[in-house]
Order: sequence, then structure tokens, then C-alpha cells
Amino acid sequence: MSHQSTIKRITAPEIAARKGCEPIVVLTSYHAQTAALVDPHVDILMVGDSLGMVMHGLDTTVPVPLDLMIAHAQAVVRASSRALVVVDMPFGSYEESPALAFRSAARIMKETGCGAVKLEGGVQMAETIAYLSARGIPVMGHIGMTPQSVNQLGGFAARGRRRAEWAKFEEDAKAVAEAGAFAMVIEAVAEALAARITRDVPIPTIGIGASAECDGQVLVLEDMLGLAPRVPKFVKEYAQLRSAVEGAVKAYAQDVRARAFPAEEHTYSTLEELPEALKKLNISVS
Repeated sequence: MSHQSTIKRITAPEIAARKGCEPIVVLTSYHAQTAALVDPHVDILMVGDSLGMVMHGLDTTVPVPLDLMIAHAQAVVRASSRALVVVDMPFGSYEESPALAFRSAARIMKETGCGAVKLEGGVQMAETIAYLSARGIPVMGHIGMTPQSVNQLGGFAARGRRRAEWAKFEEDAKAVAEAGAFAMVIEAVAEALAARITRDVPIPTIGIGASAECDGQVLVLEDMLGLAPRVPKFVKEYAQLRSAVEGAVKAYAQDVRARAFPAEEHTYSTLEELPEALKKLNISVS
């Protein structure tokens, strides 16, 4: 007799039901250590293709391959237990056709155990979102400033800052929602536009540089921890770990060069030396 276990993590339908309710908390995570730390405090762990820039020193997200996304996502899923894990579909893994997108998304979900995928694009990706949604794959959309299109856009500048541009983004948001996405990221757009889209679509909006008017917020973890040398305007640094890490590394290097580390408490004695060491600590060896 088969046994079906209950899903203990937050699910895509639960996120969809949060529209207009308590704001949804999202942070990126690219490896097991950060996933374990962040998981108890967020609703969604986003394995973003920004890992190519943050973890691998790339200038853009465009070169990130599918295999790399899967490897990082596997670590995040293994180290977490509560949050919904959403994995970015990297450039080139879904744009060609809905069928290609399904093969890529199915592989991501099967090999990582994540709960959803995210892809960029509005009207032009609606057919693909619908195709995936109809085949059991929860999809998060991504409109506004879309980093995978950086070469076409000419940079990472904010979008929709002129009202004459708004119609395109509103059409994108409507198309993503109608296609069956359970939520959408709105990145780097004018506050008034983000508020208008959030009001007009029936699914949650997750803002990044799109104001508190959205239904939730996402930031790159390393940015908000103060580990990045430069951050976009929309990032609030909740810590300054870059200087703390540099200070710790400097102190370690000084100790090593001075032979102050490792000290006696960091080394192992031979078994013959152990009784004498215990005597020094007034511990009986009888």
C-alpha cells in the first residue's frame, strides 16, 4: 500500500493565497550554509541566477548554465526544510519553446526537489508559463528590469520611470498572471507603477527596487549583509560583514606569521603525553 507524505514546506499555492495579506519575505541563497541560516525566517528561498555574479565573478547572469543552477539549488534544498525554494531558469534554458522550457524546468524540479521555478519575461513568455503551469510546474514570473536581457536593454537601469512606458509593463504583468503564474517579481521600476500593477493583478508581487507597495520583497543576501563592494540604490545593508570578514582575515594572517596560531589549545598531543597534560589540569588519571 502506497503512502503519501504531507508537504511540510511552504508551497506555491500558499504563497499565491497571500495576495494582499502579510508581506512575503524572500531572500536569495546559493549554498547550504546560508540556506540553513535564512530558512527559519523567510517564506521563499530564491536560488537566483545572480549567483553567477555573486559566487562566480561573472559580469552578468547571461553565461550561467543550467547545470550550475541545479548544483547550487541541490545544496539549498538539502539544507532547508521550511521555505519554498524557487530556482531561476537561466538564459537559454526556456526561451526557444514551451517544450524546451518544460524539459529544463522538469529537470530542475526532479534533480533538486525545489517547489517552483522562475523565468523572466511578460507577454512573450505567457504561452510558456501557461504550458508549464498546465503540466504541474509552479512558475514565478519576473517583469520590469529583466537581468537576462541586459545586452538588449543596454544596462541595469530602472524601468518604467516615464508614464508613457507603463502600458508595456502593465500588459506584461497581466499576461503573466493570466497565464497561471503563482507570483511575480517586479524589479527596478518606479514606485507608482509597481503600486498600480500590484493593485491590478490577482497574484502576489515580489518587489526588488519596486517599493513597499508590493506584496513582498526580495534582496540578494550578500547585498543586504554588506558583503558586496557596491550595491544598487534599492538595497538596504542590514549588516557590514565585509569589514568584519576583512578584519578577521587580517588577524588570522598576523597570527600565522607570528606563529601565534595554532596555539596549544588548537593542537593534539600524543597519547603518551596525555596523562601529563591531564595532571597539569588537576584531572586524575587513575
